[in-house]
Amino acid sequence: MKTAASPELHDLVAKLRSRPQPDDPTIDQLRAGFEALSRQFPPPPEGRFEQVSAAGVPAEWVRLPDSPEAPVILYFHGGGYCIGTAVTHRDLVARLCRASGARALSVDYRLAPEHVFPAAVEDGVASYRWLRKQGIAAQSIVVAGDSAGGGLTLATLLALRDAGDALPAAAVCMSPVTDLAKEGESMRTKASLDPMVQPASSAAYARRYIGGGDYKAPLASPLYADLEGLPPLLLLVGTSEVLLDDSTRFAEKARAAGVAVELEVWDEMIHIWPYFAAILPEARQAIDRMGAFIRRETA
Repeated sequence: MKTAASPELHDLVAKLRSRPQPDDPTIDQLRAGFEALSRQFPPPPEGRFEQVSAAGVPAEWVRLPDSPEAPVILYFHGGGYCIGTAVTHRDLVARLCRASGARALSVDYRLAPEHVFPAAVEDGVASYRWLRKQGIAAQSIVVAGDSAGGGLTLATLLALRDAGDALPAAAVCMSPVTDLAKEGESMRTKASLDPMVQPASSAAYARRYIGGGDYKAPLASPLYADLEGLPPLLLLVGTSEVLLDDSTRFAEKARAAGVAVELEVWDEMIHIWPYFAAILPEARQAIDRMGAFIRRETA
């Protein structure tokens, strides 16, 4: 998507690059750092957040005062499968609810390294089935996520398809992680442009998550799965991301398998730029785009 990058984007990139980065950070430092970043983007005051156990998986309902009972966004937060929570993503999820006219179930799936693959996928499947048991029709559900949460969105769809479950109406992925083997060319070519993710740190998150397993296992790296039969997908990714090729290669393979895929590549956008909607106009535009897609697919 051709846009002239806003001054706010340039300011954000400079701020992200200037963040102090400890050498070889511990998982606790990484989690604390992301939580500190999230506190700069508090949720809207009208947002309502209700903790719930979704078949034993911690989650929270995210609503605005006028949120209907359906459609429902099943949301998986990003953070390399190791950091982040439903709380760190409240602003993004609440904004997505507003744009789509939906409520959301934001899931605190188990994180690595304490819980390695396939724990997150098991929690994704369990939370979806819990929604269905609440009487919510599959065609009223859209699964969505950013970064690792985008990868988990796709993995959850694949696991549900393989198990014979009725699939949701659609899925939305922001800068999804689809290849834990890190074989995309953009892992090299975009490293100097990406202020959020670097090849070494991305590979370290993958190692923590896979726990000595197969980096190309289909439910860990959806790029290597048979993609036939998936519901309509919207993928958003920026040209300044080392994970750019995770989206472009996945979209190409999904289309070849007959999946209805809308891939939007946004010029100069950084990893999970919709997260920064409080300060970034392009983020707000992307959220409006995702909201329109969700409205259309659940109409």
